[in-house]
Amino acid sequence: MEQFVDAGAKPNIIGTDAPRPQDKNPDGIDRIIAIASGKGGVGKSTVSANLAVALAAKGLKVGLLDADVYGPSQPRMLGVSGRPSSPDGQTILPLRNHGVTLMSLGLMMPEDEAIIWRGPMLMGALEQMMNQVEWGKLDVLLVDLPPGTGDVQMTLSQKFFVAGAVVVSTPQDIALLDARKGIDMFKRMEVPLFGLIENMASFVCDGCGKEHHPFGSGGARAEAEKIGAPFLGELPLDLEIRIGADGGVPIVVSKPDSPQAEAFKRIADQLVNSEVYAQAVL
Repeated sequence: MEQFVDAGAKPNIIGTDAPRPQDKNPDGIDRIIAIASGKGGVGKSTVSANLAVALAAKGLKVGLLDADVYGPSQPRMLGVSGRPSSPDGQTILPLRNHGVTLMSLGLMMPEDEAIIWRGPMLMGALEQMMNQVEWGKLDVLLVDLPPGTGDVQMTLSQKFFVAGAVVVSTPQDIALLDARKGIDMFKRMEVPLFGLIENMASFVCDGCGKEHHPFGSGGARAEAEKIGAPFLGELPLDLEIRIGADGGVPIVVSKPDSPQAEAFKRIADQLVNSEVYAQAVL
């Protein structure tokens, strides 16, 4: 039988022969930061929403693009609803809450209606949401990517100047296996890595008061050390974070002085104080 894939070879990525664009960001957007995960279910969207609010609380002008096309959850998490308007049939006016400017396909479709699109439609939707939305002046645009290493990730990396990527993982090996693939994708797309976040790292039992680690402990930190990348911090598995996400009021807003909110704020501080952030000016 013919061998189709050489397991020892690095396959080419379609369309990466062209150099990365250095001046293709929409007008007014200083930095684009990709929030990614190799695997679904690790809390990437919750992290994206809380980081966006934490950055806005620092006085930055922040946008959040919900590019998780098949599961657009940011409207619910940021507590916005209603279809964005278009004064001229071309420009889309985004919605805004908690100091964050938001655009999501979830605002354009019924909440319970599936989006059944092939790759070209996904790529076209991403470019439209980037280029035709009236983002205004933004210090940073966070892009909540879908899980995996597919069309949306490639389009974002090839069509725009991405300042860097944040990879979110839970501590267990099965999640880290996929996180490594995401990290490798950004490396091959020449997108810098801000670092790794370990989500759902632990929880404190209401009954016994002890800290537990249902998914293990320290996996993302160990992976960051292994590849020489920054470890941005741990986030707890916490009921209040979940309630805030479901209710449209992220915990950074609802309980800004809580330990959970402080964990997000520390990660936001690391992002804006990092060398990757400082160097990513067009």
